[in-house]
Amino acid sequence: MRLAHVITSDGARARKGRTMGLSRRRVLALAGAVLAAPSAARRGWVQAYPSRTVRVIVPVAAGGANDTTARLFAQKLTEILGQQFYVENVAGAGGNLGIGTAARAGPDGYTLLAAGGNFVINPSLYAKIPYDPERDFEAVSLMCSSPHVLAVHPSVPVSNVTEFIALAKASPGKLSYASAGRGTPAHLAGELFKLAFGVDMTHVPFTGGGPAVTATLGGHTPCVVSALPTGAPYAKAGNVRALAMMSVKRSLLLPDVPTMAEATGTDLAADIVTGLVAPAGTPGEIIDLLHRTIAQFIQPESEAKTVFKCSLD
Repeated sequence: MRLAHVITSDGARARKGRTMGLSRRRVLALAGAVLAAPSAARRGWVQAYPSRTVRVIVPVAAGGANDTTARLFAQKLTEILGQQFYVENVAGAGGNLGIGTAARAGPDGYTLLAAGGNFVINPSLYAKIPYDPERDFEAVSLMCSSPHVLAVHPSVPVSNVTEFIALAKASPGKLSYASAGRGTPAHLAGELFKLAFGVDMTHVPFTGGGPAVTATLGGHTPCVVSALPTGAPYAKAGNVRALAMMSVKRSLLLPDVPTMAEATGTDLAADIVTGLVAPAGTPGEIIDLLHRTIAQFIQPESEAKTVFKCSLD
């Protein structure tokens, strides 16, 4: 009786063990399928990228060098990748508003940021900003660099930068200069000019390079420090008088405008750099695709000519 009981009990335990073992396998298989499903779905939408429109945030107003560059690159990305890349200007707070908007966007490749100088300058300029340039973004590609030009309204009674410096020293605090905004490369270039030549000028910040040049065109600010792509067309047309290039060499776009070193003997160069970045966590496959695509269209001679027309390096 005891032996039969033992055999029956052992058999029951064996059957139970087989049933439990089979359940475990089923559970593990089901769990594996559940875990693999998001990964497979992720691979699917990454491989299909871009399957809809892509927003490129420009954190300054339309018309400046950052905006011009972003629109040129968005057009080429649209042509090559077959989906629309469009520019959205989100200006304000020295660029912090637009950059913060991009930092909070989903890391799916459908929001990108055209990052200019304020992207790296603002962390040292403001006590609190809505982003961390290293933690919150992934680098995609450098897009361009461009020098600045110092220009004045035609009514200002100077014909060169030496005369302008003399005028500023004779009227301390009375002259003002416009820039693309507080903390922008144009602002820093203007402050470098003031320090280099010991002049007292009032800084007037705008929400982008376009509005800054417009203010000088209208005579509201007598002087503007502008990225070359923004200011050059008006200088060539005679709407403003370009006094000096803040660069190590003359621009082919404005060959008659001397560098600051040529005009004054003081070497003063200040470039604006624009790059494309994506929110942190954007799949590496998407970053690589965008990088390869940009490398593809900035290499041919035909595109180099287009970039040159915009006075970008």
